[in-house]
Amino acid sequence: GCDFLTPIQTIQSRLKVWEVITGRKIEWINFDVSRDYDLLLNLLKVEKPDTIIHFAEQRAAPYSQKGSREKIYTVNNNIGGTHNLCVAIVESGLDIHVVHLGTMGVYGYGNSGGQIPEGYIDVILPGNREQKILHPAYPGSVYHTTKCLDALLFQFYNKNDGLKVTDLHQGIVWGTNTDQTMRDERLINRFDYDSDYGTVLNRFLMQAGMGIPMTVYGTGGQTRAFIHVSDTAQCIEAAVNNPPSSNSAVEIFNQVAETHKIRNLAKMIDDKTGTGIDFISNPRNEAAENELDVRNDKFGNLGVDFKSLDENLLEEVQNIAMKYSSRADLKLVYPKSYWNKNRVAAAKGDNEAEKSKQQLFVDIYDEK
Repeated sequence: GCDFLTPIQTIQSRLKVWEVITGRKIEWINFDVSRDYDLLLNLLKVEKPDTIIHFAEQRAAPYSQKGSREKIYTVNNNIGGTHNLCVAIVESGLDIHVVHLGTMGVYGYGNSGGQIPEGYIDVILPGNREQKILHPAYPGSVYHTTKCLDALLFQFYNKNDGLKVTDLHQGIVWGTNTDQTMRDERLINRFDYDSDYGTVLNRFLMQAGMGIPMTVYGTGGQTRAFIHVSDTAQCIEAAVNNPPSSNSAVEIFNQVAETHKIRNLAKMIDDKTGTGIDFISNPRNEAAENELDVRNDKFGNLGVDFKSLDENLLEEVQNIAMKYSSRADLKLVYPKSYWNKNRVAAAKGDNEAEKSKQQLFVDIYDEK
């Protein structure tokens, strides 16, 4: 296991702090959306919400590839929770708008041959028939596959029952605080730094703050989309305030601010800190190099002003990493989840060649 780098208060404590500083009370009810269907349905009937923000999913691609149990759990939890929510809304008879946190990974990387549109793509079918269809899915992990299946469930319940859905295809989140969480240290967001749950830019900033060479997978030529956590909050607010009209298609937004190659991010941080870069075998089964051009007009049209990577924001995250550095287990920055047997073999080869130099490398010899 791995604790968060930042100290996270209990949910009861966080809600109490929020109530004290804002005067607003948030109710908390604890049950499993993927298993407790009757409790979910009853909650909808009692509360009669206008909007449900659906975050109730296992959220990490590496964790979903860790082993058989993790793969099964990810599918059962993510798909079960999403389907239960759709069914409960239909059975309740309520007009509820679902805002779902998806991922840019549903599109795959480098498969479109051009700019990735926001959810739908115009095609010409045989017979010269023009049609708008859901962008083809190219998942890169079990986790990403569940998000693709979520999208299909939303398409069905939208067509069959008129379910109103906004699906947010989000890029990689970085940063730690929003304007709300900065109001009290007890509200600080979780900062994951390990290889399973830590997002790449946060991991790099933590490693740089600790004086550890940044771990870049493969060539670092993977291009990915990024968004600051405060922009995530801003986008969710915009989506909630702008629901799709009745009988309209599932609304899809690309929730991204910018794209960067991973090695360029590492170099930018290295130029500033002198930490160094450690290129290691990629535990993922993915292309070594790809380009990524993403359309994100819709949020701009709703007034969302995205933050870009800059030194001040990067320094803020790095300062948080340094402040709580005593909580870190440095062995966990190296990958322990591999996509397939070939990736395990490559990592073992790295370990043989580099074990005299890599003092922090995780021992994988006995892993099955």
